[in-house]
Amino acid sequence: MKLVYSGKTKDVFSTDNPNQFLLKFKDDVTGTDGVFDPGANTVGLTIEGAGKSGLKMTVHFFKMLNQKGISTHFVDAEIDNQTMTVKKATVFGNGLEVICRFKAVGSFFKRYGAYCKEGQDLKNFVEITIKDDERGDPPISKDALAMLNILSKEEYEKIKEETILICNMVKEDLASKGLDLYDIKLEFGRDVHGQVMLIDEISGGNMRVYKNGVYLEPLKLEKEFLS
Repeated sequence: MKLVYSGKTKDVFSTDNPNQFLLKFKDDVTGTDGVFDPGANTVGLTIEGAGKSGLKMTVHFFKMLNQKGISTHFVDAEIDNQTMTVKKATVFGNGLEVICRFKAVGSFFKRYGAYCKEGQDLKNFVEITIKDDERGDPPISKDALAMLNILSKEEYEKIKEETILICNMVKEDLASKGLDLYDIKLEFGRDVHGQVMLIDEISGGNMRVYKNGVYLEPLKLEKEFLS
């Protein structure tokens, strides 16, 4: 195997199969000044067990979505090795993050706090940000994505539709354990045939989940959800 790319929370390796990659989940998580934040664009701290915990949740959700006919890059995983085999994908531009918000928290509340109350309900609000650490991962509109040849308007609508579908499936699954999803961040790419599919991970590291009004950090969330 050869290291192809080293990311904040995962490393990407080539495999003997030219159409697949191997992802190695790290114990690093995003945040600022040692405080975990799923919306941050820098590594804030290292939590022992975070990689395995994130992989376990990711495998659970990707298997569920595959069974429901959602196109994902998931192939297989080895939990103890913290690795996941995935279909090769091409990202849009330098990468996009697709956020689905059910509550006004995080960066949404920071931006629009003059017009909403923290924690107020939002109905499947979807926004896209571009991966750009230097510029703080700014939000980008449908028209700008098309104008800059990052994403076609048809692909935008497909991603928005799938995001709402996927995130509501995840929300319902979490709710079955008494857990409340406030927001979640997804990533999409194109497969080798140019079709849109869900990539990256779905774990406590890219969502905010509460129980009885109390926020659950990633490892606590995994234990509550998968126990």
